[in-house]
Amino acid sequence: MQAYDPLADERTPEGPQFDVFLAGTVFLDIIFTGLPAMPAAGTEIWAEGMGSCPGGIANLAIATSRLGLRTSLAAAFGDDDYGDFCWRTLEEQESVDLSRSRRFEHWHSPVTVSMAVDRDRSMVTHGHPAPMAASEMIGKPPCSKAVIVPLSTEEPLDSPDSPCNWAELARRDGALIFADVGWDPSGAWSRSLLDQLALCHAFMPNAVEAMAYTGVDTPRDALYVIADKVPVAVVTDGANGAMAIDSATGEEAFVPAPRVTALDPTGAGDVFGAGFVLGTLCRWPLSDRLAFAQLCAALAVQQFGGSLAAPGWGDIADWWHEVRDSADHSGAYGSSLARRYAFLDKLVPVEPVGAVRRAAATIARYADVGPQLPGTRQDRPDDEDPDTPRVPAQKE
Repeated sequence: MQAYDPLADERTPEGPQFDVFLAGTVFLDIIFTGLPAMPAAGTEIWAEGMGSCPGGIANLAIATSRLGLRTSLAAAFGDDDYGDFCWRTLEEQESVDLSRSRRFEHWHSPVTVSMAVDRDRSMVTHGHPAPMAASEMIGKPPCSKAVIVPLSTEEPLDSPDSPCNWAELARRDGALIFADVGWDPSGAWSRSLLDQLALCHAFMPNAVEAMAYTGVDTPRDALYVIADKVPVAVVTDGANGAMAIDSATGEEAFVPAPRVTALDPTGAGDVFGAGFVLGTLCRWPLSDRLAFAQLCAALAVQQFGGSLAAPGWGDIADWWHEVRDSADHSGAYGSSLARRYAFLDKLVPVEPVGAVRRAAATIARYADVGPQLPGTRQDRPDDEDPDTPRVPAQKE
């Protein structure tokens, strides 16, 4: 079955091999859900649900691949069973190219335990530094339209004292650099980190990170500071929405987040980033890029499971058809939502070809991306045990 390709009209024989190239750390995520509260010292509580899936940079890799972007990932993998599971899931199930990744003997896979309580989560992680730096492992990166990188003091994009960072090599070959940044456990929030934005096309921090690194008190003030440093500045603010400035076009936009019941926010920022990158490569207006990225994140947080909760075009089509068909009798909010997302009519046909939908995040389950009729679901029968192992779906 031919997978749905939103960039089909943009592709040429001489174009880049990949749409997105990524590098980073893959974790095995073990996610406990439905907790009434965090366990107190010396106590034990039971979780209503549990899932296992690749995490870390795998969140981005899976999210971009599910949206039809040809994705390649460079990462270190252990030679343990966790590494086997993460590699198999990424390569065989999610169609992520791993030709720049490597397996290392006697290096165990990093593991994160995530506990979701009251629409938020806390995490415990164990791991060791990768046996090889990303730039050394990658060498010359494959040609791609975009790369997504976390800003880092350990492997900066612009260090004059070290070999050229892999992302800088990709930029020289024409790739757009989309930068993100993580939580700073030291609390230093060094503003010098933002100097690396001189090499980037876009920067997509969340509101807390943006305010901390810029030293201002509101997300909008942080957005303006960032916009002075990078062509496209984006600040996400959870349920409050997202805002952005595109200095190249002069566009400025704010888009509220769709109203959803958030069950698990794990990976939502990565899913947002994947949607925004797709919209940029498709050259959509800034407001449409923000709206699409917000929708992808909103669909993801309604499911448990981090990377495997990332939506595919089947999920997006289902959501849009429901919103569009109910717009006339769903009040002012429903009508507003239908107007805001009217651009989806050109993107999601009634029955999208090869539409991918989300997988359940268990170590025994696979996404319904195998042979099927266009636009149909392969739902579990009502009497099937959710923990029953299934044969992996194969792609044609």
